[in-house]
Amino acid sequence: MVPADVEAVLIGDRALLARAADKVRVEHVALAAPAVPGRLDVRNARYVLATLDRALAGALRGEYAAIVTAPVQKSVMNEAGVPFTGHTEYLQQRSGARQVVMMLVGGGLRVALATTHLPLSAVPAALSIDGLIAVLEVLHADLRAKFGIDAPRIGVCGLNPHAGEGGYLGREEIEVIAPALERLRARGLRLEGPLAADTAFVPANARRFDAILAMYHDQGLAPLKYASFGQGVNVTLGLPFIRTSVDHGIALDLAGTGRADAGSMRAAIALAIELARAAAR
Repeated sequence: MVPADVEAVLIGDRALLARAADKVRVEHVALAAPAVPGRLDVRNARYVLATLDRALAGALRGEYAAIVTAPVQKSVMNEAGVPFTGHTEYLQQRSGARQVVMMLVGGGLRVALATTHLPLSAVPAALSIDGLIAVLEVLHADLRAKFGIDAPRIGVCGLNPHAGEGGYLGREEIEVIAPALERLRARGLRLEGPLAADTAFVPANARRFDAILAMYHDQGLAPLKYASFGQGVNVTLGLPFIRTSVDHGIALDLAGTGRADAGSMRAAIALAIELARAAAR
Protein backbone atom coordinates (compact mmCIF):
# COMPACT_ATOMS: atom_id res chain seq x y z
CA MET A 1 0.00 0.00 0.00
CA VAL A 2 2.87 2.41 0.84
CA PRO A 3 5.79 2.46 -1.64
CA ALA A 4 9.18 1.46 -0.29
CA ASP A 5 10.61 4.94 -0.85
CA VAL A 6 7.90 6.61 1.27
CA GLU A 7 8.08 6.86 5.05
CA ALA A 8 4.63 6.45 6.57
CA VAL A 9 3.97 7.71 10.09
CA LEU A 10 1.04 6.49 12.16
CA ILE A 11 0.02 8.81 14.99
CA GLY A 12 -1.74 7.14 17.90
CA ASP A 13 -1.38 4.84 20.86
CA ARG A 14 1.58 2.51 20.38
CA ALA A 15 -0.32 -0.52 21.70
CA LEU A 16 -3.09 -0.05 19.13
CA LEU A 17 -0.58 0.31 16.30
CA ALA A 18 1.84 -2.42 17.37
CA ARG A 19 1.13 -4.67 14.39
CA ALA A 20 2.16 -1.94 11.97
CA ALA A 21 5.29 -0.91 13.86
CA ASP A 22 7.60 -3.08 11.73
CA LYS A 23 6.42 -1.37 8.53
CA VAL A 24 5.95 2.26 9.54
CA ARG A 25 7.10 4.71 12.16
CA VAL A 26 4.69 5.19 15.08
CA GLU A 27 4.34 8.56 16.80
CA HIS A 28 3.00 7.62 20.22
CA VAL A 29 0.05 9.48 21.69
CA ALA A 30 -1.33 7.76 24.77
CA LEU A 31 -4.97 6.82 25.19
CA ALA A 32 -6.76 8.17 28.24
CA ALA A 33 -8.75 4.93 28.64
CA PRO A 34 -8.50 1.44 27.12
CA ALA A 35 -10.08 1.25 23.65
CA VAL A 36 -12.81 -1.30 22.93
CA PRO A 37 -13.56 -1.86 19.22
CA GLY A 38 -17.00 -0.57 18.30
CA ARG A 39 -17.52 1.40 21.51
CA LEU A 40 -17.22 5.15 21.80
CA ASP A 41 -15.58 6.47 24.95
CA VAL A 42 -15.85 10.15 25.80
CA ARG A 43 -12.67 9.84 27.88
CA ASN A 44 -10.65 9.42 24.68
CA ALA A 45 -12.10 12.43 22.87
CA ARG A 46 -9.11 14.63 23.69
CA TYR A 47 -6.77 11.83 22.63
CA VAL A 48 -8.30 12.08 19.15
CA LEU A 49 -7.63 15.82 19.11
CA ALA A 50 -4.07 15.25 20.34
CA THR A 51 -3.34 12.97 17.36
CA LEU A 52 -4.77 15.56 14.99
CA ASP A 53 -2.76 18.36 16.62
CA ARG A 54 0.44 16.31 16.26
CA ALA A 55 -0.23 15.75 12.56
CA LEU A 56 -1.12 19.40 12.05
CA ALA A 57 2.03 20.65 13.76
CA GLY A 58 4.19 18.32 11.67
CA ALA A 59 2.54 19.39 8.41
CA LEU A 60 2.86 23.10 9.19
CA ARG A 61 6.59 22.88 9.88
CA GLY A 62 7.26 20.66 6.85
CA GLU A 63 7.98 17.48 8.79
CA TYR A 64 5.13 15.69 7.02
CA ALA A 65 4.42 16.05 3.31
CA ALA A 66 0.72 15.26 3.74
CA ILE A 67 -1.93 14.29 6.29
CA VAL A 68 -4.37 11.41 5.81
CA THR A 69 -7.20 11.30 8.34
CA ALA A 70 -9.49 8.46 9.34
CA PRO A 71 -13.17 9.03 10.23
CA VAL A 72 -14.05 10.60 13.56
CA GLN A 73 -17.29 10.55 15.55
CA LYS A 74 -18.17 14.21 16.09
CA SER A 75 -20.83 13.58 18.74
CA VAL A 76 -18.42 12.03 21.24
CA MET A 77 -16.09 15.00 20.87
CA ASN A 78 -18.90 17.39 21.70
CA GLU A 79 -20.01 15.23 24.63
CA ALA A 80 -16.51 15.70 26.04
CA GLY A 81 -16.99 19.45 25.94
CA VAL A 82 -14.84 19.95 22.84
CA PRO A 83 -16.59 22.10 20.21
CA PHE A 84 -15.90 20.10 17.06
CA THR A 85 -17.78 20.22 13.77
CA GLY A 86 -15.30 18.15 11.77
CA HIS A 87 -11.72 17.65 10.61
CA THR A 88 -12.04 20.22 7.84
CA GLU A 89 -13.23 23.06 10.04
CA TYR A 90 -10.70 22.22 12.76
CA LEU A 91 -7.76 22.14 10.34
CA GLN A 92 -8.91 25.39 8.74
CA GLN A 93 -9.14 27.18 12.08
CA ARG A 94 -5.86 25.87 13.46
CA SER A 95 -3.89 26.49 10.26
CA GLY A 96 -5.30 29.97 9.67
CA ALA A 97 -6.61 29.11 6.19
CA ARG A 98 -8.96 31.82 4.91
CA GLN A 99 -11.17 29.57 2.77
CA VAL A 100 -11.31 25.80 2.41
CA VAL A 101 -13.22 23.69 -0.08
CA MET A 102 -14.34 20.09 0.21
CA MET A 103 -13.64 18.04 -2.93
CA LEU A 104 -14.11 14.32 -3.46
CA VAL A 105 -12.12 12.39 -6.05
CA GLY A 106 -13.15 9.04 -7.47
CA GLY A 107 -14.74 7.21 -10.36
CA GLY A 108 -13.05 9.54 -12.83
CA LEU A 109 -14.63 12.59 -11.19
CA ARG A 110 -13.47 15.52 -9.08
CA VAL A 111 -16.48 17.08 -7.36
CA ALA A 112 -16.17 20.15 -5.14
CA LEU A 113 -18.91 21.64 -2.97
CA ALA A 114 -20.03 25.25 -2.65
CA THR A 115 -21.81 24.38 0.63
CA THR A 116 -21.29 21.31 2.79
CA HIS A 117 -23.23 20.10 5.82
CA LEU A 118 -26.31 22.29 5.75
CA PRO A 119 -30.04 21.54 5.80
CA LEU A 120 -31.33 21.72 2.25
CA SER A 121 -33.62 24.58 3.26
CA ALA A 122 -30.57 26.66 4.28
CA VAL A 123 -28.62 26.27 1.03
CA PRO A 124 -30.14 29.12 -1.05
CA ALA A 125 -29.42 31.71 1.65
CA ALA A 126 -25.87 30.37 2.02
CA LEU A 127 -25.03 31.08 -1.61
CA SER A 128 -23.65 34.50 -2.52
CA ILE A 129 -21.68 35.98 -5.38
CA ASP A 130 -18.63 36.69 -3.19
CA GLY A 131 -18.88 33.27 -1.54
CA LEU A 132 -18.94 31.42 -4.87
CA ILE A 133 -16.05 33.50 -6.14
CA ALA A 134 -14.00 32.57 -3.05
CA VAL A 135 -14.77 28.85 -3.48
CA LEU A 136 -13.95 28.88 -7.20
CA GLU A 137 -10.70 30.76 -6.59
CA VAL A 138 -9.55 28.05 -4.18
CA LEU A 139 -10.70 25.26 -6.48
CA HIS A 140 -8.94 26.78 -9.47
CA ALA A 141 -5.75 27.50 -7.52
CA ASP A 142 -5.43 24.02 -6.02
CA LEU A 143 -6.25 22.23 -9.27
CA ARG A 144 -3.19 24.07 -10.58
CA ALA A 145 -0.92 23.89 -7.53
CA LYS A 146 -1.76 20.44 -6.14
CA PHE A 147 -3.06 18.55 -9.19
CA GLY A 148 -0.75 20.08 -11.77
CA ILE A 149 -3.51 21.22 -14.17
CA ASP A 150 -2.29 24.43 -15.80
CA ALA A 151 -5.63 25.76 -17.07
CA PRO A 152 -8.41 23.87 -15.27
CA ARG A 153 -11.81 23.50 -16.90
CA ILE A 154 -14.50 23.73 -14.22
CA GLY A 155 -18.18 22.96 -14.67
CA VAL A 156 -20.50 24.77 -12.26
CA CYS A 157 -23.91 23.32 -11.42
CA GLY A 158 -27.01 25.38 -10.98
CA LEU A 159 -28.99 25.14 -7.76
CA ASN A 160 -32.46 24.48 -9.15
CA PRO A 161 -33.82 21.80 -11.51
CA HIS A 162 -32.80 22.53 -15.11
CA ALA A 163 -30.51 25.28 -13.74
CA GLY A 164 -33.59 27.38 -12.97
CA GLU A 165 -35.04 27.12 -16.48
CA GLY A 166 -34.62 30.79 -17.23
CA GLY A 167 -35.97 31.88 -13.87
CA TYR A 168 -39.18 29.84 -13.92
CA LEU A 169 -37.79 27.31 -11.44
CA GLY A 170 -35.75 29.73 -9.31
CA ARG A 171 -33.59 32.80 -9.73
CA GLU A 172 -30.36 31.82 -7.93
CA GLU A 173 -28.73 30.99 -11.26
CA ILE A 174 -29.54 34.44 -12.65
CA GLU A 175 -28.90 36.52 -9.53
CA VAL A 176 -26.00 34.69 -7.86
CA ILE A 177 -24.29 31.95 -9.84
CA ALA A 178 -24.06 33.54 -13.30
CA PRO A 179 -22.71 36.90 -12.00
CA ALA A 180 -20.00 35.09 -10.02
CA LEU A 181 -18.96 33.14 -13.11
CA GLU A 182 -18.92 36.27 -15.27
CA ARG A 183 -16.53 38.03 -12.88
CA LEU A 184 -14.13 35.10 -12.86
CA ARG A 185 -14.31 34.52 -16.61
CA ALA A 186 -13.23 38.14 -17.01
CA ARG A 187 -10.08 37.16 -15.08
CA GLY A 188 -9.39 34.24 -17.42
CA LEU A 189 -10.84 31.29 -15.50
CA ARG A 190 -12.30 28.57 -17.71
CA LEU A 191 -15.77 28.09 -16.26
CA GLU A 192 -18.93 26.64 -17.76
CA GLY A 193 -22.35 27.03 -16.20
CA PRO A 194 -24.72 27.28 -14.53
CA LEU A 195 -25.25 23.68 -15.66
CA ALA A 196 -28.33 21.52 -15.15
CA ALA A 197 -27.04 19.14 -12.46
CA ASP A 198 -29.03 16.15 -13.72
CA THR A 199 -26.97 16.08 -16.92
CA ALA A 200 -23.69 17.61 -15.73
CA PHE A 201 -22.58 14.21 -14.41
CA VAL A 202 -23.45 12.25 -17.55
CA PRO A 203 -20.05 10.75 -18.48
CA ALA A 204 -19.87 12.46 -21.89
CA ASN A 205 -20.40 15.83 -20.17
CA ALA A 206 -18.39 15.25 -17.00
CA ARG A 207 -15.21 14.24 -18.77
CA ARG A 208 -15.03 17.67 -20.41
CA PHE A 209 -14.19 19.12 -16.99
CA ASP A 210 -11.24 18.81 -14.63
CA ALA A 211 -13.69 19.36 -11.76
CA ILE A 212 -17.36 20.06 -11.21
CA LEU A 213 -18.62 22.43 -8.51
CA ALA A 214 -21.93 21.38 -6.94
CA MET A 215 -24.08 23.80 -4.97
CA TYR A 216 -24.88 21.43 -2.10
CA HIS A 217 -23.72 18.18 -0.55
CA ASP A 218 -25.97 15.55 -2.10
CA GLN A 219 -26.13 17.23 -5.51
CA GLY A 220 -22.45 16.48 -5.96
CA LEU A 221 -21.72 13.52 -3.75
CA ALA A 222 -24.61 11.27 -4.75
CA PRO A 223 -23.29 10.79 -8.31
CA LEU A 224 -19.68 10.60 -7.14
CA LYS A 225 -20.38 7.95 -4.53
CA TYR A 226 -22.44 5.98 -7.02
CA ALA A 227 -19.42 5.97 -9.29
CA SER A 228 -16.76 5.26 -6.66
CA PHE A 229 -18.04 4.40 -3.17
CA GLY A 230 -15.39 2.60 -1.18
CA GLN A 231 -12.65 4.01 -3.41
CA GLY A 232 -13.37 7.74 -3.18
CA VAL A 233 -11.10 10.27 -1.51
CA ASN A 234 -12.01 13.47 0.32
CA VAL A 235 -9.47 16.25 -0.36
CA THR A 236 -9.50 19.54 1.54
CA LEU A 237 -8.50 22.37 -0.77
CA GLY A 238 -7.23 25.71 0.50
CA LEU A 239 -5.08 24.38 3.35
CA PRO A 240 -1.35 25.19 3.40
CA PHE A 241 -0.63 21.44 3.23
CA ILE A 242 -2.07 18.33 1.58
CA ARG A 243 -4.90 16.63 3.45
CA THR A 244 -6.89 13.63 2.23
CA SER A 245 -9.41 11.40 3.96
CA VAL A 246 -11.87 8.59 3.32
CA ASP A 247 -15.28 9.00 1.72
CA HIS A 248 -17.24 7.35 4.54
CA GLY A 249 -18.01 7.44 8.26
CA ILE A 250 -16.79 5.41 11.23
CA ALA A 251 -18.85 2.20 10.73
CA LEU A 252 -18.92 1.24 14.42
CA ASP A 253 -20.79 -1.97 13.57
CA LEU A 254 -17.75 -3.21 11.62
CA ALA A 255 -15.06 -2.21 14.13
CA GLY A 256 -13.07 -5.21 15.32
CA THR A 257 -14.89 -7.67 13.03
CA GLY A 258 -12.27 -7.87 10.29
CA ARG A 259 -14.99 -7.10 7.72
CA ALA A 260 -14.26 -3.40 7.19
CA ASP A 261 -13.27 -2.41 3.65
CA ALA A 262 -10.08 -0.36 3.68
CA GLY A 263 -10.34 0.58 0.00
CA SER A 264 -11.06 4.26 0.55
CA MET A 265 -8.21 4.59 3.06
CA ARG A 266 -5.82 2.96 0.59
CA ALA A 267 -7.02 5.38 -2.09
CA ALA A 268 -6.60 8.35 0.28
CA ILE A 269 -3.03 7.33 1.10
CA ALA A 270 -2.20 6.76 -2.58
CA LEU A 271 -3.57 10.17 -3.61
CA ALA A 272 -1.73 11.90 -0.75
CA ILE A 273 1.53 10.34 -1.93
CA GLU A 274 0.79 11.32 -5.53
CA LEU A 275 0.06 14.92 -4.60
CA ALA A 276 3.09 15.15 -2.29
CA ARG A 277 5.39 13.87 -5.02
CA ALA A 278 3.95 16.36 -7.49
CA ALA A 279 4.47 19.20 -5.00
CA ALA A 280 8.09 18.19 -4.49
CA ARG A 281 8.95 18.40 -8.19
